[in-house]
Amino acid sequence: MKKLFYFFVIIGIVQISACDEGHEKVDKAKEIEAIKLVLEKYALANENQDMGLIEDIWCPSESIVSFGTEGDEKLIGFKNIKIAVQNQFDTFSDTYITPSDQIIEVNEAGNTAWFSEIINYNFILNSKAVSFEGLRYTGVLVKRDGKWKLVQTHMSVPYVSEP
Repeated sequence: MKKLFYFFVIIGIVQISACDEGHEKVDKAKEIEAIKLVLEKYALANENQDMGLIEDIWCPSESIVSFGTEGDEKLIGFKNIKIAVQNQFDTFSDTYITPSDQIIEVNEAGNTAWFSEIINYNFILNSKAVSFEGLRYTGVLVKRDGKWKLVQTHMSVPYVSEP
């Protein structure tokens, strides 16, 4: 009977230890704050035309994707994203971005996150003020070497039906 008791104790310990997948408990609130900071930096990088900050925020992979508001604006790879951002920097000035309605979620492992927000995007183009209100901006970030990096974004303009 004693051997049977020890057998079940050992089985119980093995089962309990097998339930732990080796993941540390993720502080989601802390990760969400870190992601908010990345998104704030991204807006500032665009406003200040700071390519160094853009490079720090995006994952330098050639498999990342960004969809813009123009019909043919599907950018694959950081090299193409960087070219598009530089083109914006060369043609836009006085950029001002205001986010709202931000939602950020983090997976259980704490290495992948997704977000959505509504942004107002204002800038000067060819000496004329341009304003996009209520743009939908969504994306995915991954945590690499302790830093959150953008790997996918999508910006869209909501359709406004004519009365």
